[in-house]
Amino acid sequence: MRCDAVDDHKGGDNSARGYETVTSAWQMGLVRPETAGATGLTVSVGLSALNVISLLNRFAISARLKGVGGIFFSLTIAAGAVLALTRALHNVDYDQVFAIIRHTEVGVIVLALILVTASYGSITLYDWLALHTMGRKDVPYRIAALASFISYPIAHGIGAVALISPILRYRIYSRSGIGAMGVANICFLTGLTFWLGNMTALGFSLLYEPLAIGVVDHLTPGINRLLALTLLSGVAAFVIWSWRHPRRLGKNRWVVRLPSGPLVLLQILIGLLDLTAAALTMYVLIPSGLDIGLFRLMAVFIAATLLGFASHAPAGLGAFDATILIGLGGADKEQILATLLMFRFLYHFVPMLGALVLFGAVEGWRSLRASAAATARADMSDRRIEFQPDHAGDDQGETDDPQRIGRHAVEQHADENAADGADSGPDRIRRAER
Repeated sequence: MRCDAVDDHKGGDNSARGYETVTSAWQMGLVRPETAGATGLTVSVGLSALNVISLLNRFAISARLKGVGGIFFSLTIAAGAVLALTRALHNVDYDQVFAIIRHTEVGVIVLALILVTASYGSITLYDWLALHTMGRKDVPYRIAALASFISYPIAHGIGAVALISPILRYRIYSRSGIGAMGVANICFLTGLTFWLGNMTALGFSLLYEPLAIGVVDHLTPGINRLLALTLLSGVAAFVIWSWRHPRRLGKNRWVVRLPSGPLVLLQILIGLLDLTAAALTMYVLIPSGLDIGLFRLMAVFIAATLLGFASHAPAGLGAFDATILIGLGGADKEQILATLLMFRFLYHFVPMLGALVLFGAVEGWRSLRASAAATARADMSDRRIEFQPDHAGDDQGETDDPQRIGRHAVEQHADENAADGADSGPDRIRRAER
């Protein structure tokens, strides 16, 4: 769903070398993902992942800083989140928190799971839309859904989204003929869908309720509303820019074809569906006694999501939680903490566990098929044509039979052939015909 850029201190040279290495290996037949063993598979996936990440570093559009500055920025957010979370959890009655969780109705949990399914179902459309933008309509939806569902929960849960997500996507898409360049395009386009949806949702939420994240960004309602108008104007400008004629980004070996105007609108709708379903999952888990509006929740939820991604922590741990507790908690910390724990379990842990099981099953099935194919090829190469012991005498007899026409037959007319060789006239032709 979301592929972020990582630091690349050597720039385009690394990308070119990575591309040439992978291409050379494919051309020489040294790396074939569909038939390679464990070592070859590791080399193929590793080189392709490095190539994808290098490409993403060159063209990804994000607020993340490069090099040491990016690392410092992420560590600063993570440290600030830990400090804020520690303060937010001060004097929390954990017995009350677990009591709230125990008394949550089953129907509420079921409704939350339905919304989780809707959110992850919309995530599968991220890859499907990216494939259509690339012109790869031959790749079926089930492949796009598999790659998207496996890559996002695992990569986001581990925390190394920029590294894990391209590798997992490559493992799925390589069977459909999509190489490192294609995976880089998919990651870029899915990231574009994610950011367009976030900017649109955050803009409308802040425009409707500018006080929603006032306790988080410490800005006045007027400035927050101006920020909302800026975000919405940026999205509108991108739609207009892409609507006039097809756009492309990049040059040389990697060129990304951007979606046209109608597809951009579809991107925004898919992003809004994903974020709305995710936010509604948390919304239905909030105890009924709390007066928290949906637009306020949406604004805080999106801010928490963005800070969580910027921190690079697994599932945004710390930054996401601190933002939710500060933005929604107030004097009701126990209720919000109980909601947060249930959301974490239903939205992050359960899908990640399901994705790991599914990925393991897919890899196991492919390994069994590869082993069976290798065994079949070995059996075919070891087969030999031999005389059967029970018919050895017959075979020898056939060999000695001068009338037999076959590989053991003996020509009986050697003298006639010799005469024919000396006779080049019509008689030879007539004898040959007879």
